[in-house]
Amino acid sequence: MNADDVFYTRTMAKVLGDQGNLRKAAEIYRYLLEREPGAPDLVDALSEIETRRMGKGSDDLVRLFTRWIDLLLGHNNLEQLKKLKNNMASRNHET
Repeated sequence: MNADDVFYTRTMAKVLGDQGNLRKAAEIYRYLLEREPGAPDLVDALSEIETRRMGKGSDDLVRLFTRWIDLLLGHNNLEQLKKLKNNMASRNHET
């Protein structure tokens, strides 16, 4: 048993889940289920946390992909502007 196990209670898992620390809440529920296999309230609580984690993960992925696409489009725009600038500089040197 490590020092963290002292705080591995149903209450602590619920508090962490309510605060959005879903990974730690799930860890605690799994720990408690090892000690009380099949406890219906723990199974239900872990199921709820895992469902929330999956939803949150999806939101995070959408946000990350949106950011990535925005950065990619911005990069492409900068490259086009560089080409235009180089073309204009070449034309000015030709005249």
